[in-house]
Amino acid sequence: MVRETKFYDLLDVSPTANESELKKAYRKKALRLHPDKGGDPELFKEVTHAYEVLSDPDKRSIYDTRGEAGLSEAGGMGGMDPQDLFSQLFGGGGFGGGGFGGGSFFGGGGGSRGGGPRKTKDLVHRVHVTLEDLYKGKTTKLALTRNVICSKCKGKGGKEGATKTCNTCHGRGVKVTLRQMGPMIQQIQSGCDDCGGSGETIAAKDRCTQCKGKKVLPEKKFLEVHIDKGMKGGQTIQFRGESDQSPGAETGDVVIVIEERPHDRFKRQENDLLIDVDIDLLKALAGGDFSIKHLDERALLVKIEPGEVIKHGIFSLVHSLIRVNDLSLGELKVIRGQGMPSQRHHEPGDMYVKINVVFPDSIPLEDIPHLEKALPSRTPVQTFPNNVVVEEVSLHKTDARTAPREHQEDAMDEDAEPRVQCANQ
Repeated sequence: MVRETKFYDLLDVSPTANESELKKAYRKKALRLHPDKGGDPELFKEVTHAYEVLSDPDKRSIYDTRGEAGLSEAGGMGGMDPQDLFSQLFGGGGFGGGGFGGGSFFGGGGGSRGGGPRKTKDLVHRVHVTLEDLYKGKTTKLALTRNVICSKCKGKGGKEGATKTCNTCHGRGVKVTLRQMGPMIQQIQSGCDDCGGSGETIAAKDRCTQCKGKKVLPEKKFLEVHIDKGMKGGQTIQFRGESDQSPGAETGDVVIVIEERPHDRFKRQENDLLIDVDIDLLKALAGGDFSIKHLDERALLVKIEPGEVIKHGIFSLVHSLIRVNDLSLGELKVIRGQGMPSQRHHEPGDMYVKINVVFPDSIPLEDIPHLEKALPSRTPVQTFPNNVVVEEVSLHKTDARTAPREHQEDAMDEDAEPRVQCANQ
């Protein structure tokens, strides 16, 4: 019986998953969560550690019977660098052009790969931007507080030779306590309070008067973040060497993750824009103009040529990136070159316009002859054999409270957003 399921839950697999299923699940999640793709570095580490344990038969057996506590007791809580395991499965380092290069993204937790100096942890900040910002580009300032090496003691914390190994944790920076839970003994690891996790102590009289022996001081810093035209949600901007400083360690990076806010009128798919517009029946049948406010200081005046009939309820799947679920009733048209700009200076995307015809609630009786003259003749009524009794009935408005749910317009698309009513020109 499996004692804990956390590692299985991280990989979205059942405790009975075989080796092939584990590898497939890890590949899928690792590709999505990798920092080069804008994923969360901490969650990527957790998923990788879960796979490392479950893919090892011995570690998996311990985890299934005794949980993480059992792994800790057996010395199995450590493991390889997440990027090393990722590289073994995918053949190489990060994603080319992802902005991270080929180094480790998980500094602050020990030495880096290849025996180089350890690296402080990267700081990840999420910047929420509008679709207008991504269309026009934007420069914003980000304020952050980071630790910098004390300029007075040069990161020593006090007088020369005043640093001593912590007697509580014996220089490890962590302390381990044992707690018995029934027949199980749980091992709990936590930062050492006496040395603050540094593994060293300095007598009060010998501490630096500026940093009080901490070796670092907080510093407020402003970063100028340039958001290029055409960037997408999930992309990252990296500031190398701008994370926390620590004596004897390489300084980590600040990673800015772009978060795109939902727009009230447009939907974005790659570099294409999708918008709903409503037009009246007269424009649909006889032509006319309507306008669309763009994402910059422009409005597009769209002309429907006289004689072109816009049909209600016709789908035109003219673009493979437009999902069927995004289509409501309405004919789909395209305005070339009016989508999002390309960050790599390629051709801009297109704007897809879903046109919904708004029918009048009623028509004056005196206007019906004009419609009969202008429109095609009515389709004839179906005829029936003489043994069928034809009974004349009338249509009435339905009561929304009693109408069958599948026939209610709102129930057909519960997630539908309000449509944009275009201004008439």
